Amino acid sequence: MPEFLSGFFEGNYAPHGYCLLWRPELIWTHVVSDALIAAAYFSIPVALVTLVRRRPDVTFGKMFWLFALFILSCGFTHVMGIWNLWHGDYAAEAAIKAITAAASVPTAILLWPLLPKALAIPSPTMLQKKNEELAQALAERDKVLEQLRSEVTQRERAEAALVQANKMEAVGQLTGGIAHDFNNLLQAISGNLELIQMAPDNRDKVMRWAGNASQAAERGTRLTGQLLTFSRRQRLEATAVDVSKLLSNMSELLRNSVGPRVDLKVEVAEGLGHVRSDATQLELAILNLAINGRDAMPSGGRLTVSAERGGDEHIEIRIIDEGVGMTPEIAQRALEPFFTTKGPGRGTGLGLSMAYGVARAAGGDLRVDSVAGAGTTITILLPPVSDETDGAAAVAASDKRAVPAKKVDVLLVDDDPEVRQAVADMLRADGHHVRESENGPQALLELERSPPDLMLLDFAMPGMNGAQLAAQALDRKPDLKLLFLTGYADSEAIDQAVDGSAQILKKPVSAGSLAAAIEKLLG
Repeated sequence: MPEFLSGFFEGNYAPHGYCLLWRPELIWTHVVSDALIAAAYFSIPVALVTLVRRRPDVTFGKMFWLFALFILSCGFTHVMGIWNLWHGDYAAEAAIKAITAAASVPTAILLWPLLPKALAIPSPTMLQKKNEELAQALAERDKVLEQLRSEVTQRERAEAALVQANKMEAVGQLTGGIAHDFNNLLQAISGNLELIQMAPDNRDKVMRWAGNASQAAERGTRLTGQLLTFSRRQRLEATAVDVSKLLSNMSELLRNSVGPRVDLKVEVAEGLGHVRSDATQLELAILNLAINGRDAMPSGGRLTVSAERGGDEHIEIRIIDEGVGMTPEIAQRALEPFFTTKGPGRGTGLGLSMAYGVARAAGGDLRVDSVAGAGTTITILLPPVSDETDGAAAVAASDKRAVPAKKVDVLLVDDDPEVRQAVADMLRADGHHVRESENGPQALLELERSPPDLMLLDFAMPGMNGAQLAAQALDRKPDLKLLFLTGYADSEAIDQAVDGSAQILKKPVSAGSLAAAIEKLLG
């Protein structure tokens, strides 16, 4: 061992307690205090090991090693303080202190950079404050979401109101032509009926005159049916629509809409196929585009409505006018909602945008081609779908005369005596037993006296309407069959009143349609 170290460890020194022997209370105060401090220091590394083992997410890095070594050295320093009260091993104590110093300096150096991170650790008070801020933010978010839901609902209502306004505008555009056409229909009906009264014994002529009156009545039926469809509020329902049949059925309606100053040409190829769309909305879109074309020709001209298969396999519906046309700037904005070049009070600016929406909803598109002074062509492009049996075919089938195999007891309720008499005669001609009531309370008395197999009732009646009567009748006889015969537009009100458990026929109805409906209702 070098001489320096040999002298360092082999020195003969007096113990610390040598000069305190006459004061034992001082010696034992040092002993107890150093022992407690040493025990506390030794327990700290044990606590650190326990923490690391129970918290796998805490890394036992070099800072832990240095801190544990520093704490252990401090504990041994106090142990040496007790030892040297009776022994003079100051060299060993100095060595332990040197080790403690060697551990304490890097620990202090590494501790200061960790101080900002330690300060960043949130306290319980800070965590509580952050939780309160988070709860407030969530409450504000929920409030904003509720406002957003309310705004979405209001927007949907506004959109529905705009569609309804657009439909009513189209109906308003029809009124002039409708009045003229209905006068013609009434003339055809009344004239032929008068001829029948003048020569009732001439069977051949009576059959011809009756056929003419019946055709005029059918034209009126189609016309009023389209008006009721346009005027009522209804859910959109996409079905397979036969484009050729749709446009063919619309030709008369279009002719009435554009008026006599416009030369209307409807050119529709047969067998174009079906598209998936809401038939009413598609009709309304075409009607509005035709009215726009008419308005673009104030002095009259030719308006062509055509449909054909396009080169890209789309079904193309074109509305072509020879009117004033549009500049490129106006054509670019033509599809914007509420944009219109018409004067105040003459248009909502929704016709083109609504037609565009219908085309997009059907998976298609709409093109505007226009030249100022040379007219406009609007093209609706719709993708075809596979053929499906549509409602028109079912209606056509129902018009065929079919006498029900089963004869039943029918309670007929209608406030119009002429309508009631005509329908009762149709039912009796098919062999049914018919009882008649002119209002709801009277019908309920008949129901109590003798329950019928079938109640055929009108909807719009004074006092108790048809839906209210049906609800009370079903309370008395839950298995009662109901058939509404009504000219009322809003069939949804009937569905809601009787929970969709009744069938509905629109006035006027043929004997064949009535018989087919009864046959279906009776199963």
